Amino acid sequence: MNKTILIIEDDAEINDMLTLLLRKNGYCAVNAYSGTEALLVYNDDIDLVLLDLMLPGKSGDEIIKELKARRSVPIIVMSAIHDVGKKVDLFALGADDYITKPFDNAELLARIAARLRQSSGVTGSDIITYKNIQLDRITMTASCAGKELPLARLEFELLKLLLENPKRTCTKSFIYDRVWDYENSADDNTLNVHISKLRKKLRECNPDSDYIETVWGVGYRLKK
Repeated sequence: MNKTILIIEDDAEINDMLTLLLRKNGYCAVNAYSGTEALLVYNDDIDLVLLDLMLPGKSGDEIIKELKARRSVPIIVMSAIHDVGKKVDLFALGADDYITKPFDNAELLARIAARLRQSSGVTGSDIITYKNIQLDRITMTASCAGKELPLARLEFELLKLLLENPKRTCTKSFIYDRVWDYENSADDNTLNVHISKLRKKLRECNPDSDYIETVWGVGYRLKK
């Protein structure tokens, strides 16, 4: 089931932008434009809260306390305030994370994924995350854009190798050694077929993004 995120942001343009970003990446979004409205729409289906501090009516500080009093849901504060003392106070109130405006969308998605992982009790060392892909080394399962990614064993090993080397171009010989154990057990055609299948499954989860880039004559790498 897709995770549900409550956006508490009084700027309609930013609220709409966050809604599109979350839905594009497989999350469900619930919108509130004031602290009072947030308390009305908040329920047990909410998995995480994105909270702007500067709200009409109730302040962001008050909202953190009231939400945490109801249920311990992860709260990521979004604010242009850089003051360290203020951040410390927010964490003391119960905020789980803080991201400074303006923020990079990829960073926000990574912080959301990390907090959702933490709240579900999964240890970070078992999970690899890249953009909106999550791969669990222990259970050998993966998801993309909040949707289950059904992978055959070699497809899983290929994706795991790429995620474990996010800044590296994985050469064909490196892939053969790590995924097929030794080079003679695979060839270019076999590798290309498995990469093609992996790309197809990723596109089925998120048609708007490409994750794997071909480096012609060399190998493959994650697309930045």
